[in-house]
Amino acid sequence: MNITKIALTLLILVLIGWLIKIIYEPIAFEKEKTYRYGYVIQRLKDIRTAQLAYKNVNNSFTGSFDTLVDFVKNGELAVVRQIGNVDDTSAVIIRDTLFVKVMDSLFKPNFIVDSLPYVPFGDGAKFKMAAGEVERGNVKLKVFEVIDSKPFDPKKVLKVGSMNEPSNAGNWE
Repeated sequence: MNITKIALTLLILVLIGWLIKIIYEPIAFEKEKTYRYGYVIQRLKDIRTAQLAYKNVNNSFTGSFDTLVDFVKNGELAVVRQIGNVDDTSAVIIRDTLFVKVMDSLFKPNFIVDSLPYVPFGDGAKFKMAAGEVERGNVKLKVFEVIDSKPFDPKKVLKVGSMNEPSNAGNWE
């Protein structure tokens, strides 16, 4: 009788441990996924910012991370400064074009540009990036797409932009 009680008690304890594990694993997975995807989304936003600045200067997106990183490190953006009121017909309008470094104007001072191509928590994996054109009517529109090549959850792969649609939105937005 005592052996049966001990065996049942052990079985109950094992089952309780198993149930706790079954309940905790999905919760821990979602917590870790949310944490990691926060970093991936921020990196995709940074890539989008760099791509939009690149397009502003070069009239097209780039499919090369080497080109994009070099642009962020060394490129310049034109900023037009206007002195005077356009609505005042008697005012003298002075426009002055200044050039500012992409790195200084778009990113924080401690931003590590060389990390742009790499998936956070991806063990050295790089994002997949492509650029091209899509035709809408008789108009060719420039597009780009960046995809997480090593997603934490293969059921939810994060990306920004599209090679099929003229959009630079992320699929998390």
